[in-house]
Amino acid sequence: MIKETTFEMEFTVKRSREKIGDDDVNDGRVSGKREKEERSQESCLDQPMDSNSTYEVIKYTPSQLPASHYDADTTEPIICGLQTLEDLLSWNKSRANPFNVAIVPLASREPPLNITPRRTLISHDMMGGYLDDRFLQGTCSEAPYAFYHWHHIDIFNYFTHTLVTIPPAVWTSAAHKHGVVVIGTFITEWKEGAAVCEAFLKDEESYRAVADKLVQISHYYGFDGWLINIENKLSEGAVKNTPLFLRYLTDQMHERVTGSLVVWYDSVLETGNLDWQNQLNQSNKMFFDSCDGFFTNYNWTEENLVEMKNYSGLQGREADVYVGVDVFARGNVVGGMLETNKALDVIRKHDFSAAIFAPGWVYESNDDKTEFRQNQDMFWSLLSDYLYTHRPTSPLPFTSSFCQGFGKAFYCSGKQETGRSWFNLLAQEVQPLYYHTKLKEQGWLRSRGCPEDGWNGGCSLLLEGLIPAAHTDPVSAKIFSLHIPLPPTVLVTLICKPSDDVSVLLELKTADGQDGKATCVRPDVLERNHQLVSDLSQLCGTLNPDGWTVRCHQLEHLVCTLREICVSIQSRRKDVDVPFTCRVGEIMLLDAASLHLPPEKVQGVCIYDVVWLSGSTATSPDSDPTGLHLNATLQWDYPTEQVRHFKVYWRRLRGPDPRNPPGQLVLVGRAYTNLYRVTELAVPQPPCVLELVVEPVIRKGFLVPERQWGRRRLSYTEDVTP
Repeated sequence: MIKETTFEMEFTVKRSREKIGDDDVNDGRVSGKREKEERSQESCLDQPMDSNSTYEVIKYTPSQLPASHYDADTTEPIICGLQTLEDLLSWNKSRANPFNVAIVPLASREPPLNITPRRTLISHDMMGGYLDDRFLQGTCSEAPYAFYHWHHIDIFNYFTHTLVTIPPAVWTSAAHKHGVVVIGTFITEWKEGAAVCEAFLKDEESYRAVADKLVQISHYYGFDGWLINIENKLSEGAVKNTPLFLRYLTDQMHERVTGSLVVWYDSVLETGNLDWQNQLNQSNKMFFDSCDGFFTNYNWTEENLVEMKNYSGLQGREADVYVGVDVFARGNVVGGMLETNKALDVIRKHDFSAAIFAPGWVYESNDDKTEFRQNQDMFWSLLSDYLYTHRPTSPLPFTSSFCQGFGKAFYCSGKQETGRSWFNLLAQEVQPLYYHTKLKEQGWLRSRGCPEDGWNGGCSLLLEGLIPAAHTDPVSAKIFSLHIPLPPTVLVTLICKPSDDVSVLLELKTADGQDGKATCVRPDVLERNHQLVSDLSQLCGTLNPDGWTVRCHQLEHLVCTLREICVSIQSRRKDVDVPFTCRVGEIMLLDAASLHLPPEKVQGVCIYDVVWLSGSTATSPDSDPTGLHLNATLQWDYPTEQVRHFKVYWRRLRGPDPRNPPGQLVLVGRAYTNLYRVTELAVPQPPCVLELVVEPVIRKGFLVPERQWGRRRLSYTEDVTP
């Protein structure tokens, strides 16, 4: 974390601060539904409720949208941090970025974080931060960085050297699906940082003002806490107030955000001197006592860990000490790079948690970014013996097509919908277990993401390996480790493409609530004429796309919890080694009773923040220099927990030539929240009436009738004012 930054700052601590009212809190977190409704009402006040049309006069005026929230050329939504103390103290909801609100709640998990004995935190510091992930609706990227080994980690920290680092919502949403806590970063460094600290730590009112704003920001954007990283010398008065600031911030976060964390980085001593200790000791214990965790510097030795283990001030909080590991191996460190496992071995031997800093090394250090998946899988497999698998838990339906949030193409129900590279972590679904296992007699089994084909999203799960001739028993390939209570009747679908020489069967492991022992269940495949299969086929459309095998299974009267989803792979040949592949496209578990629940209708569609561009000012290389382009925000109401994503379309209803019939629906893009920014959409010249249409793609895979889609007309004319 020792990177010098240079920028000039002038600031004063504002005396007024926006308090968080108790009426904004629901169960420890601000009600996301209420805030969404407030934003919707504010945005759509000028659009009559009894009308489905919006009227615009075309004016080529520069965008008035905040430059920190929208790309200056395209008005594409982006995110960045807060640079100055004045930026932080002046922050309020009216200046916030609604596109960066993470709508995915933090999933429950087993075991819960507070009883996990040895945790794993990763601090994502890569190339200055806010790269492809700053585009909140995704972007085209040939070789982006993404993280998908969520089952191994407990806490995700988004780190930059900006004063206040707000995690992009794409990361928060991906982590929350897996029960992983997300924390931002508050950092001060060197002379500029010292000046900031002297300003906000000078008295109680000043440090409370900063803490209140950090709490409000975490609340609004939906993430779970902060890493506090003070890397500059503190005066006697400032260091005296630092533990008070930490305690106030921690208490406020706990009160307002369920499951929140505040973690202190090992840098400053109780004297105010900047002196990295590489361990918890008496000189920095006052900070540890005031918050939830302590992140040590990286230049520790095993002797440091032994001293910590024997330190009376630890008071049984080994799990709250995160021993830092710099994957870049800068300085005199244990392990790092492809020997990071050596550091984990020592840390776990002494029962401490680990903080893995800059695991993006696997991406940064390799010139060939197309090998990213292979490099990342290799890195995390080296650490796997020292990491612990936690199980996300959620009510049914449970669905995953294994999308990692990027790909060479985008697939929908087994067919390629678009054929260009893309990146959007909002599309990432609950991830499977990735591993490489040796079998007896030189056999092996590997699980990895493969972008060459998919069912939904950017990739499928590829199971591949070698079954030796002497291996007569089926190979059990574990796919998910979960904690899902099952209703009386469950419908399970498995969509896959196995190679010819193997057979594949679904295998579930369950546990009842009494002794917790796992029971293996291999449900039979339902015949095509079974009522549940007929119902599902009618709701989803075809269940037999080219190349993919769709199998439906039924579980009944199992009062238990699902713990693992596996597939059993059996060689069809005897006395010969069999190399095999099995591409798994999707696994879905539904409460059978939900098959008969009708889908909801998209409501409240509105259009606002319209910006018009002429073809000459549009940035797209395909833009017609004489054409007209529309930028606008589209918002609607729909329960997002039910959807995989929304498809946004447009079509022309009436154009300058009234003899032309209405146009066909054209896909504009996919939204993963109830908010979507249309950017540089080429539209007909005025006068014209077009329609924007929102189709929900629900997690169950059921087709939603067009009458349930959302629609809004936009009519526009030329500006005739002189």
